[in-house]
Amino acid sequence: MAKIKITQVKSGIDRSERQKRTLVALGLRRMLFTVEVEATPQILGMVEKVHHLVKVEEVN
Repeated sequence: MAKIKITQVKSGIDRSERQKRTLVALGLRRMLFTVEVEATPQILGMVEKVHHLVKVEEVN
């Protein structure tokens, strides 16, 4: 399975509680924090819900 790198580029402040919980579930704790995860359908679905707050890159 491919890996992706997810970086939080916008704040979770003043967002819905659901979006805040999604950021925490992805492992993002603060602005400019980066995590590397497997690109499973579940992770990709969570990324889609907060795509306006994160930057996603493929890891080779």
